[in-house]
Amino acid sequence: MKIGEIKKNYDEIMARPLMEYDTIKSELMCFIKDYSLDDRSGVVKLIEKAKKDIQKIDDETARVREMMKFENKYNDKEYICGIDEVGRGPLAGPVLTAAVVLPRNLVIPYLNDSKQVSKKNRDMLYEIILERAISVSVGMNTAATIDSIGIAKANKDAMKQAVDGLSVRPDLLLIDAVHIPDIDIPQVSIIKGDCQSVSIAAASIVAKVTRDRIMEEMDKKYPGYGFKSNVGYGSAEHIKAIKENGPCEIHRKTFITHFI
Repeated sequence: MKIGEIKKNYDEIMARPLMEYDTIKSELMCFIKDYSLDDRSGVVKLIEKAKKDIQKIDDETARVREMMKFENKYNDKEYICGIDEVGRGPLAGPVLTAAVVLPRNLVIPYLNDSKQVSKKNRDMLYEIILERAISVSVGMNTAATIDSIGIAKANKDAMKQAVDGLSVRPDLLLIDAVHIPDIDIPQVSIIKGDCQSVSIAAASIVAKVTRDRIMEEMDKKYPGYGFKSNVGYGSAEHIKAIKENGPCEIHRKTFITHFI
């Protein structure tokens, strides 16, 4: 077989969807076995590459399984819900929370705290989570509500909205460093939970992607503030625009008193 044909075989294996990592690993092992006696330098390089790919799959699977330690700790609970928020600090736009209930032992490669994941991978993970999760829900409070009741209350209220919107009732809530009042479901608050729990990490991805897409739409409605790039955070260009143009409807008036 020509090296080009062998390379095509390898590329077809690696083009499989991310969630088929077990199949990818199995086919890579077969690929190595099939061509291990071929001593052409091009094939040898492909074999070495395939071995490294298998190691990457093993390492990534182990990393994600380590993030299941809290879910495994409470293995007597059927539905464990991860909750996270995005948008506490921006000068504009909503605070948005997500609640996600994942199937037990579901490994989603590259799942992590949304801040540790590239935009491309966040979008990919977002679609996988929506497809594979038992239930996903979001809660949101606007800039006006934040100005009225404060960011802490608005954030916790949005979390309660997200839990109430789930299609199943969770047996346990895993939350990133927050306790939600007025909710009769057991809660566990985890410091830096978005990088320690797969459920919270999944919620952080859903919350981040959902809010970013909202801010992209706000950029069209309120041009001139750079919402598509700064998503409401206080970049130098954003602050300059506020000073020059004044605030728009989605600015948090209580957050921008230093600028106007």
